[in-house]
Amino acid sequence: MNGAFFGDLRRKVVGTTSNRYTRLNIKVMKADAGADREPRDRAPACGGPWGALSYVPLDPDSAPSVLPKPPIMQLTQRAYGNQSTRPVGRPIIHAPSTAWNRNLPVSGRTARLPCAVHVRTEETHVAEKVSEEQFDAQVCVVLGTQWGDEGKGKLVDVLAKQYDIVARAQGGANAGHTIYDDDGNKYALHLVPSGILNPNSICLVGNGVVLHVPSIIQEMEGLKKRGVKFEGRLLISDRAHLLFDLHKEIDGLQEAELAGSGKQIGTTKRGIGPAYASKATRNGVRACDLFDMPTFTQNLSKLTSDGAQRYGASWNYDAAKDLATHEVLAEVIKPFIVDTVEYVNDSYDAGKRILIEGANATMLDLDFGTYPYVTSSNPSIGGIASGLGLSPNKYSALAGVVKAYTTRVGAGPYPTEVLGSTAEELREIGREYGTTTGRPRRIGWMDIVALRYVCRINGLTHLNLTKLDVLSSLEEIKIGVRYRTTDGRLLNMVPADLPTLESVTVEYETMPGWKSDISHIRTWDALPQAAKDYVNRLEELIGIHYKWIGVGPGRDALIVKYPEPEFSFENLTEAEPASALSVITLSVSLRDLQRCRILIIKV
Repeated sequence: MNGAFFGDLRRKVVGTTSNRYTRLNIKVMKADAGADREPRDRAPACGGPWGALSYVPLDPDSAPSVLPKPPIMQLTQRAYGNQSTRPVGRPIIHAPSTAWNRNLPVSGRTARLPCAVHVRTEETHVAEKVSEEQFDAQVCVVLGTQWGDEGKGKLVDVLAKQYDIVARAQGGANAGHTIYDDDGNKYALHLVPSGILNPNSICLVGNGVVLHVPSIIQEMEGLKKRGVKFEGRLLISDRAHLLFDLHKEIDGLQEAELAGSGKQIGTTKRGIGPAYASKATRNGVRACDLFDMPTFTQNLSKLTSDGAQRYGASWNYDAAKDLATHEVLAEVIKPFIVDTVEYVNDSYDAGKRILIEGANATMLDLDFGTYPYVTSSNPSIGGIASGLGLSPNKYSALAGVVKAYTTRVGAGPYPTEVLGSTAEELREIGREYGTTTGRPRRIGWMDIVALRYVCRINGLTHLNLTKLDVLSSLEEIKIGVRYRTTDGRLLNMVPADLPTLESVTVEYETMPGWKSDISHIRTWDALPQAAKDYVNRLEELIGIHYKWIGVGPGRDALIVKYPEPEFSFENLTEAEPASALSVITLSVSLRDLQRCRILIIKV
């Protein structure tokens, strides 16, 4: 079947978007079927003397009143795409539940025919970047799935070309995102959304972010010096809570109090936790207060008094200096402060496309992470809703970013942690040092138990695998697939209590490495077989398709991996003569169908 045929098919199926699955009817005709059996407007068919296959969209209501009894055809699924649409083992070709299948056996409602059909996806572009392919979700949320530093900023930066608004919903300057422009220039962002390099995107800082005004202005000035124009494109929520130097002071004092106890959290000391604490205890200062300096001064004085009372002689915060700084910076930042809740909802209603950038990651979530070794916000899907004011029923796609191995900064349990020369090698190759603090990151193998836990919490629909190239030097690669407790129990989820998590034994699968540089590769088919086997095994273990695969830090170092559905019709006994007509239904995305090569082979 040629490309023109698939183009015609897309035009006939009205209102169907390529990331959704639609039901299409298939007519399977034997070669000697009479001319009166040929469907009108029939597309070009593939086949041989033993049969022919054509795909045509049909209206069930137009079915003739008299149909021949169809043969029986059995479908076996051997691969899958999006779990939520086509889970493993679930047949995706079914006889329709209308007059077309009224004569089929009740059991299975499937049909069998003595021929085999093999459907395989086929890449049509040599080097296709995500930014060049339409991603149909009006609202897409990008979340970290491990302990942060997965590479969320790169995916957001590339997808931003397709979106009108790029928004952040939680976290603060502790979330460092490193992105690169088309010329390979590096940008390290902490508060400004990663879509800022796209000149057509509005970048929005939501109400769930804790904002250090001097830091975001410093980022803005740095972008301006490098020729990035953001005037009129950067919006800050008037409900966002402000983070002051006093919060940084408290952060450092709290860590000092825990020193030597073995209970240090290992925070970035950027004041994130104390700022969220001020918010929770209802004595925080918000961005809207910058428009009323007497109120701003009063609220800041209250915060200063509370800190001095709590820490006494250890308190070293110059309130007058910080107040004077904010009086000056208020005039700089106020033009960017708006009601983002109204803006983002009005934009959605107007059909604008919105990309939401999560900070940190779910395994650092205040509720679902390895508490208390977590961040102070909710980097899971709940924090997106509360931190932006856009309701969850408007989210079209939830993309999780997964590093091909794992890393963690700071203290806390880490079941698949790797020590020694392997960790040092991966740390150097992957440049695993914190964007915010410069601290060396801890290194570990892929943790399937934790990843499955995160996928279930967030309801992820797509995955982006990053830094696959970093593993290229290894002889073998391990995947942590199960936790076993000291008493022999298998755990399918991450336990809440730290003593149990810290004492589990991880059971691994070992896969061969590919021992070759893949950083120049831009198509799935060009990857070494061992690399493809590793990615496919991760898909099998999680059940969600890895749509994007990162093979380097640059914008273009990205592979688009299309789902590869494979179906076969089993060779079973015919129920009717060879001239019989069978009508069945295929549920498959049009994008998959556009890349299908249809082969009919004689059995």
